[in-house]
Amino acid sequence: MTDPEKRILIIDPDGDDSNIMATFLRQQNYAVETGKCLSEAIKKISEGCFNCLIMDVELPEMKGYEAVSILRNIDPKIKVIMTTKRNSKELESKVREQDIYYYFIKSFGKDELKLALNNAFNQ
Repeated sequence: MTDPEKRILIIDPDGDDSNIMATFLRQQNYAVETGKCLSEAIKKISEGCFNCLIMDVELPEMKGYEAVSILRNIDPKIKVIMTTKRNSKELESKVREQDIYYYFIKSFGKDELKLALNNAFNQ
């Protein structure tokens, strides 16, 4: 049974990555919704209450780190976990400038993501 107090929105243009993450998080009893682009994120965050947003850096409309301020204008309290498949020092610097909660490199494995979410929901 999912916990309605633990609502996560996953925005990732890669449907496979999104489905794998969503399935894993549902097994951890999180309520999860998914989307593929910034416009879906804006719509879903405007309509619903999410505790956490897991968003990929590579969105169709713009870079995920550029979208953080737009989404925070809708919900200033949402915790943002930014994800990427390929990291670089320059990318990581741009992402961390956005005051995100956590920066997740997809190749690190799900246990690290699970730990970050547990910390996010227990603050």
